[in-house]
Amino acid sequence: MPLSVAGEQQFGNVVRQMGKMMDQLQKGYFNYCPAETWTPAVNLYENDISYLVCVDLSGVDKEKIDLIVADGRLRLRGQRAVPVSPEGGEARAMGLRVHLMEIDYGPFCREVGLPNDVDHENIQATYLNGMLWIELPKK
Repeated sequence: MPLSVAGEQQFGNVVRQMGKMMDQLQKGYFNYCPAETWTPAVNLYENDISYLVCVDLSGVDKEKIDLIVADGRLRLRGQRAVPVSPEGGEARAMGLRVHLMEIDYGPFCREVGLPNDVDHENIQATYLNGMLWIELPKK
């Protein structure tokens, strides 16, 4: 059964995705990951002893998140499943008409450039309430 999108123009999703891509380009830290479908939001913080990266990954199973530090970059990859209703079904399978769809799902990728003074041996990550916190200690 095809997904019915109420009130959306034929290319409405393409326009929305292009708008999101332009937003990322304007932020200045966008890195293109061609196979992925969405890019999680990131906050970057710093104090005297470390950098802290907070990534919004609500709804992502922590076992589906890959974190790689290489070549002066922090790369996150993973997958978020299609949202499931409290009754246990996907909108498509339940025959629901979609009026608005802003929650991205599927594969994701995000890269952040790292400063030269990061201690790569002592990086720690904590996943709490849908937020991935990555502590990058300074050398």
